[in-house]
Amino acid sequence: MRKDVLIVDDEPAIRRLLVGALDRTGLSHEEAATAAAALRIAGGAQPPHVILLDLGLPDRDGLEIVPQLAALGLAVIVLTARDATTEKVAALDLGADDFVTKPFDSEELLARVRSAIRRRTGHAVDATRRAFLDGTIDRETHRVIIRDQLTDLTPREFDLLWTLAEKPGRVMTHVSLLESIWGPAHRDDLEYLRVAVRSLRKKIEADPARPALVINEPGVGYRLAPETR
Repeated sequence: MRKDVLIVDDEPAIRRLLVGALDRTGLSHEEAATAAAALRIAGGAQPPHVILLDLGLPDRDGLEIVPQLAALGLAVIVLTARDATTEKVAALDLGADDFVTKPFDSEELLARVRSAIRRRTGHAVDATRRAFLDGTIDRETHRVIIRDQLTDLTPREFDLLWTLAEKPGRVMTHVSLLESIWGPAHRDDLEYLRVAVRSLRKKIEADPARPALVINEPGVGYRLAPETR
């Protein structure tokens, strides 16, 4: 039977912690202590929906197998004790869905796991409409509804919100957003993105000073709060 989550970590204590958290929410799981075991399970007939992947594995660096796991269509959430922003960005650019820094809050991690499972097992998505926490965005009609109110956005603000809404709950790096919205020539123009985010927040956040929809991942990028948490 297909499991919800594959835990890939060589530390038994971490695996026990994760197993306990998953058991409390009824999520099925299996474990692997090496990259080789993770690839074998992920490539099997019944692969898991989500992989919780530690980067410090004994046989290979976890970053090396992120592209292989992502290519299998599996959601990869990286668990890392490494603080380097460059490694978090690298994991996302290689195909990881998300990252969580150790030590982590179990409830936050479980929320991200549930969100990833919903993305993998949900029904077919309307190609012109996206839903997220407090709102919806419709590309065909160019309408944005926030807290039951129609909200007017500029074309650039709309493109930014739509791009984030394509993967709600998932971190999108600064470079990926800049390339998607402004084009490859502007991949280093971070100030363009910061200005657009500030402008968008003023229109869609209940309190722009404490954003709850467009969430910043310092030094990495932004995520849009999913439809449910």
